[in-house]
Parts: sequence; C-alpha cells; structure tokens
Amino acid sequence: MKLILAEKPSVAKNIADALKIKTKKDGYFEGNGHIITWAFGHLVELYDAKDYDSKMKSWKMDNFPFIPSDFKYKVKSSPLNRAKSDAGAAKQLKTIQSLMKRQDVDAIISACDYDREGQLIGDSIIYRGGVKPKAEVYRLLLNEWTQNEVLHGLETIKPNTAMKPLRDAGISRQWADWVIGINLTSVATLKYQKGKGKALNIGRVLLPTLKIIYDRDKEIENFKPEDYFKLKATFQTQNNHEYEGTYMEGKEEKFKKRETLNAIHDAIQNKQAEIIDKQVEKKKEFPPFLFNLSNLQGYITNKFRGWTSDKVLKVAQALYEKKYITYPRTSSMALEESIVGKTATVLKTHSEDLPYRNEIKFIKSKRVFNNAKVESHSAIIPTYLKPKRLSADENIVYTAIKNRFIMQFMPIAEYEETKLITKIDGNDLRGVFVSKGKVQLVEGWKKVEKIQSKDTLLPLVEEKDRVRLIDSEVTSHVTKPPKHHTEQTLLRVMETCGKSFKEEDDSEELMGSILTGFSIGTPATRAETIKKLKDVGYITTDSKNLLCSDLGKRLVETFPVHDLFDLEFTGRLEKALSDIQKGKASKKEFLNHVFHFTNNSVETIKNGEAIIIKEVSSSRATNEVLGICPQCGGKITDGYKSFGCSNWKKGCKFVIWKNDKFLATMKKKPTKTMVKDLLKNNKTHVRGLTSKNGKKFNAYLSYEENAENDYYSWKMDFSK
Repeated sequence: MKLILAEKPSVAKNIADALKIKTKKDGYFEGNGHIITWAFGHLVELYDAKDYDSKMKSWKMDNFPFIPSDFKYKVKSSPLNRAKSDAGAAKQLKTIQSLMKRQDVDAIISACDYDREGQLIGDSIIYRGGVKPKAEVYRLLLNEWTQNEVLHGLETIKPNTAMKPLRDAGISRQWADWVIGINLTSVATLKYQKGKGKALNIGRVLLPTLKIIYDRDKEIENFKPEDYFKLKATFQTQNNHEYEGTYMEGKEEKFKKRETLNAIHDAIQNKQAEIIDKQVEKKKEFPPFLFNLSNLQGYITNKFRGWTSDKVLKVAQALYEKKYITYPRTSSMALEESIVGKTATVLKTHSEDLPYRNEIKFIKSKRVFNNAKVESHSAIIPTYLKPKRLSADENIVYTAIKNRFIMQFMPIAEYEETKLITKIDGNDLRGVFVSKGKVQLVEGWKKVEKIQSKDTLLPLVEEKDRVRLIDSEVTSHVTKPPKHHTEQTLLRVMETCGKSFKEEDDSEELMGSILTGFSIGTPATRAETIKKLKDVGYITTDSKNLLCSDLGKRLVETFPVHDLFDLEFTGRLEKALSDIQKGKASKKEFLNHVFHFTNNSVETIKNGEAIIIKEVSSSRATNEVLGICPQCGGKITDGYKSFGCSNWKKGCKFVIWKNDKFLATMKKKPTKTMVKDLLKNNKTHVRGLTSKNGKKFNAYLSYEENAENDYYSWKMDFSK
C-alpha cells in the first residue's frame, strides 16, 4: 500500500480521480493499492518566542536579540485564538501520522507542490519530531494535476532524500524570516512606537519593497518640470498630398529656447523643399513571452480594474488545482524541451475552434522551448483539459494564459516603417525635417487578442521629389515626472531586483538576473508582500497607483538598519537561498550570516536615536454587553480586539474582529452600533462603504454561519 500526502484536499481529490479511487474516509481516500491523504498547507509552524522562554511573553528591550539554539515546531495556531492549536490541523496531523504507522504502508509519497514551501510542508509532517518513518519516502514532482501527468509522475517518483537542497532552502528561508521578523519587529516597536496593541512590522522583503515605492514618490516630489519646444511643419507634394515633419538637428528635436525655433520658423516661410532621403524597412514584432507569475500579475492588474497581484495568484492557484493550467508560482518564461510533444497536443486541443486555426503552426523554437531559461518550473500554460464552466474572475486569468500560449505559434507580426528626410531650400539651415510612417503588413499573433495597430500613412513619394512648405508651428511642451509605481511596475522591479530588463530583448542575457535567483522575494511571496504593505499601512493606493503613506515615509527615513532597504543586500540573500536550493551553498553559512546580521541590527536600533514614528491609540475593552450570541445564547461583549461571545472558552466561535479584513477592503471597521443592530435585527445598514474603484455606497450587511464550518462570514444585500 502506498500512502500519498497532498498539500490540499482538492489536490488529493485530483490524485484520487486519476487513480479511480472513489472511497473517501475521515481525512483520506483509499483504494487500488493507495491511500491518499492531505494537509491544509502548513499543519505545523515554528514556536513563538514565548514558547521557548516564558520571559518572552512581554516585549522588553533587554530580551533581544533572541535566537533559539534549536528551532522547534508546533501544531499551527488557531486563527481565532493564537494561544490554542488549530483543531482541524491537529486532527488531520493525527490522521496522517496514524496512516504512516499502518503495517500495510510500504511507501510514503510526498505530493506537495514542487517548490520550497511544498517541500517544507511535506517534510515537516512526514518527519515530525525528527522521527524517520519506517516506510521509504519518495517525492512526486509534477507541474500540473491532470490524470495523464499524475499517472506518469507516479511511475517516475524520486527518493525524497534527493530533495534535501530544496528542503534546506525552505528551512533557511523560514528560519531567517522568523529571526529577522521577530527580533527587528519587536525592538523597532519598542523603540519607535508609542502605544500598544499593534506592531511596527519589519521584514526582509517588506522593507526593500517599501523603499522602491518611497524612492519613486521622492523622485516625483523632487521633479522640476522644464519647458522645451518643437518645430513642426506641413509639406505638400506635387500631387497635393500632405504630410508632417519635425525639425531635427542631429538627433535633437527638443529645444530649450523658443527663440531658436522662432528664428528658423520665420526663415522657412514660403520656401520650397526637397526629399533628400527615403528609408523603407520591414520590421518584425515577436509576441510577448509566455507568462511567469509576476508578468501574469502585472498584465492582469494593469488591464483590469479592481485586481491585485494577490487576487491574480489566488485565481491562478484555483485554476491549477482544477487542472486547467500548469504550476503558477514560476519565474520562468520558457518551457522545458522535454515537454515539446505534450505542448503540441495542448496547442492542437485549444486551436480546434479558433477562426484563425489555419494560421497556427507548432514550431519547436528556442524562444519557447529552452532548458537554459527554465528555473525549476516551466512558464504557465493551459493543460489539455478544456474548462466547461469558469467564474468571471477565473475566465479573465485563464483566457490571458491561453491566449499568450497560442500567440507563440501564430505568424510573427510584420510592419513596414518609412522614414522621410525633407530639407528646406537654402544652405543656412543646420537641421532637416523628419517624418515617420508605419503600416502593418502581417497581423499575425495580434489576431489572438484583436490588438489594433495604429497605421501612420505617408504619401507615395521618392527621393529628390520637390515639395512645398504650407504650414509650420512652434509648439511648447513640459517634461513630465516619472509615473507612480503600479503593481505591474513594482513586480517587475522586485523580479529583477531593479536591474533593467526588456521583454523584447531576445539576447542570451534575457532573464539572466531572474534565473540566477537575484530578486526580491519569490513569485509566490511578492503578492503577499504588496498586500501586507497595504494592510500594515505603509502604502496606500490611488486607483492603480501605489503610494508611500506618511507612516511608510517616516519608517524609511528613521529606521537605522539601512541594509534592509537595499535592493542589492536583499537580492544577495535571495540569491543565497537559490544557491542552497541548487546545492551550491550551505544552509549553515547562510543562517550564521543572518544571525550575525540580526544581532548587529538589534544593537544598531538599541543604540540609535529614539524617535516616535508611530502612535497607537489604545482601543480599550469596555466589556459592555451588546446583545445575545446567535450561536449559543451567550453574551456578546465589547472586547479589546473583538466583539466576542462570553462562552468562547467553551468553544463558541462567534466573533467579529475589530480589524475585520472583509470590512477593511471597503475602508470600514465594525462599531458597537453596527454590532448591536446586527444582533437585534440579523442585519445592519452600513453607510459610506468604499468600492474597489473608490466610489462610496451603502448596503445591508448580515453575519451568517458558513455551511461547511462553524465560522461566520459577511453577506451583503442592497435591498431592505
């Protein structure tokens, strides 16, 4: 009997379906020589500082730095009460450990996601408490969860021991972020914050990302606009056709002094001219590369209103678990050469009903298939399964991935670019007038998304043709500041660690910085980082723009550990993790470096100037009874962090958190009046909610128990 451990219940169901196993028991499937069980992501987590030493229950500057000599794990905490273990996680962990001990289990196969976190999730369960199971442990490494891939993958499993570098990288990341986060967040909060109840969040990836936004805001703030001028002229051919040209001296078409162009403008009036040069060049336009996660997030958030990179990842993950796309948390924009045949089948499946299917031609090109450009996982493409029904959000993400895939096998788009050089009669003019035209010749891959190319037509003229100046004008312009970062541009800077990178670049240097691991965060964590920056109040949003908040500015300008704002420093840490994953670097050396950095950083903060950058107004608990609990009949009281039931110690799960995340998305917090109204009338009318587009609206809100568990969720209604 083979025991397979999946990362989530939905993935376990995919494996069970592939193996045609129908029998489901409490916490696992069983049949056809296999037991398939599952985690809920991480079932265990690192100890809190107070779990190691009771003195760490209260934050005191003298207690830091705090670095455990031996890192320990516990069952993950309940989201409702961190002092307690999550009951569901504890139960499932017990089920898995019981299955591992069964006498008929002769092999354990970890089928968690093929990445650092997936390896860590599986190994932390299988080797719980440092105990090696009696059965041999193997690793299932898949890029998609279709039946064909599952069956093929189970025939080619690898010993889990081969995954040690991947596990080391996962542990190194986890321990490093714990040590930096716990120590620096604690001492920074003690040093720079007035008031209790919240923390001043400090993180390895959080701060450099904040600094990117801060720097752009400063660049805009310090920008000084400058006036410049252009001279435009309209010429008429002998056939009475007109075209425009811009005056240029060498490569310069922008002039700082209007007087310079005014003099030329006056001198050329009523003059004849001659076309002294005509250049016609055919140019090719290649399709954009296949999506990696960052580019997919950037594309969707830029094109559709109300989308965040975090939302794109969640939707893509759902499509992956439903077997419709390949693994989404990838940094690669090319495919492995080993999947050429499979890719051809996928292309054929998705081309069948397209009106331009006759133009689609499968080609094994280096632009699409290139092992040197693949880091762990290939780019995101659809699988051979065609979805029958998708939600509106799923359809947006899936269509983008499918279209980008099909584009690779459409004809290359071509256009003709014409450049005319017109010289005014007379020898005293230093410059000439330049005109450019563009005509699309082959639409090619642009058909897939109906991309319209704007043609700029020039009249049919030849070199040495005579033309007449019929109009001219000196136009004034002002230099523009750089644009604020959006999630799309921020993701690009994080992905390449600030290094310049053009998608059109087809050279060998393409994606070099990404493929060596030199980045800020990973594809899996960047969206979470941007979301956290918003949640903790370091950045705000204005439409699609990301702006540094006053708190964020004060943090950047005050926090003395400058390395944490440095893209190069953070990039080197991420590079080290990438090298550990490849077996090229030592986990021990990396962690020693992180511990040394943390110790020094704590001392730097302690010895630095004490400046208050954040004041927290204390939200005191009144213990006022607001109403009767709809779940158990207990009393709902006004607590420190929540409006909760007095019977919570007996297991009642009714609670409305004062920092409720659903309400926070609409820029609202629950009030005593809202809660009283809700308990009395089962719903409450809330005014001044804010939509994703920034518009205010009113709605009725109810707070209802979920059908699948004992927790409560908000429901919105616009009718009385």
